[in-house]
Amino acid sequence: MTHLQLKTNLLNQPLTLPNGVVIPNRLAKAATSETLATYSNNPTDKHVRLYQRWAASGIGMIITGNIMIDRRALGEPGNVVIEDERDFAILQKWAKTVTQQGSQLWAQLNHPGKQSPKGLNVRNISASAVPFGVEMQSLFTTPDEAIHAEIIEIIQRFGRSALICKKAGFSGIEIHAAHGYLINQFLSPLHNLRTDEWGGTPEKRRKFLMDVYAEIRKQVGTDFPIAIKLNSADFQKGGFTEEDSLEVIKALAAAGIDLIEISGGTYESGVAKAPQKSSTIAREAFFIDFAEKVRAQVKIPLMVTGGFRSVDGMNQALESNAFDIVGIARLMAIDPDAPKYLLAGTNSKQTVQPIKTGIKKIDHLGIMEVLWYTQQLNRIAQGKTPKPKESGLWAFIKSVVRSGWGTYATQRTRIKS
Repeated sequence: MTHLQLKTNLLNQPLTLPNGVVIPNRLAKAATSETLATYSNNPTDKHVRLYQRWAASGIGMIITGNIMIDRRALGEPGNVVIEDERDFAILQKWAKTVTQQGSQLWAQLNHPGKQSPKGLNVRNISASAVPFGVEMQSLFTTPDEAIHAEIIEIIQRFGRSALICKKAGFSGIEIHAAHGYLINQFLSPLHNLRTDEWGGTPEKRRKFLMDVYAEIRKQVGTDFPIAIKLNSADFQKGGFTEEDSLEVIKALAAAGIDLIEISGGTYESGVAKAPQKSSTIAREAFFIDFAEKVRAQVKIPLMVTGGFRSVDGMNQALESNAFDIVGIARLMAIDPDAPKYLLAGTNSKQTVQPIKTGIKKIDHLGIMEVLWYTQQLNRIAQGKTPKPKESGLWAFIKSVVRSGWGTYATQRTRIKS
């Protein structure tokens, strides 16, 4: 752990959002999927323990991982679902354990669309009935094209879930529109082949997202902050491009979005892995070049997640004024105390390393590292310490077994209910 001589540690500066909400510092825990819920998709005390641990680090805001809005549409076994108030008491406890320590807890709301393991859901829908690439077809089925009534219902569900989160004491909402999930599927010309009001042109492809945002805003009001996680690009031929993303961002800014988190990639191309030039590697932040393009177009606060390795790199990035909040995710899965060190001007004791199984076909899948880090979150939630040196192959095997059992258990739970 090296102490860095900083004139001013910019990470400690508060940030005021356009609606007046103040985030206490410039560090945010970006969303990572925890899969800690019951197989009937209820949040548990494991969530409370995990987030209590993170909030104790002094981080300014924490974004939950993958809260789904429909029990019929899960991304993984163990996803939390908020579609009514049946879990209101534990949701309040979850929010309070973070906010009473001075941090903010934002709920990331999501719908997986077709990005759901085979057998988990009775039926998967997407913008169009487009299958995954050959390498992923063994894991995911070809979806049905969503009909108009289903799209409208999903939009309403986003709004309902957001309102419940607000009532339970969460600090804000983040719409997940990145990483290949349903909203990203609608945005992408590779996955959205529709020719009706929901596709055919960039404006129509983003209508679903804009309607989701409008419904959430209608439900939570203007004083409650709403963020979006958006890909700078999908890094897939024929997919969502930087030019597409810039147009979406301008539309969201005009509509009153409070914060934009920039990420990139999908489970097929690799999540939060931008093609890196040597200059990007030196600057640490994967998406800082795109953030600079966004900053030239809009003045909405920006959060960049991916690639940060040091407190010095984070400060240099913030000093450039290209963005406002540093998002860290994987680092906090192996060092939940990392923000304490970073805010004090020193580096974490741990560094994020590539996770490999040694099997090329597995290592090439963007989902591989997600599974490894999910294992570490599970350890923290159980009161254990992470295992930064855990075998990638062993973690993959455990994840496959756990996912298989989780799919079976979820199916059995549905039958009983």
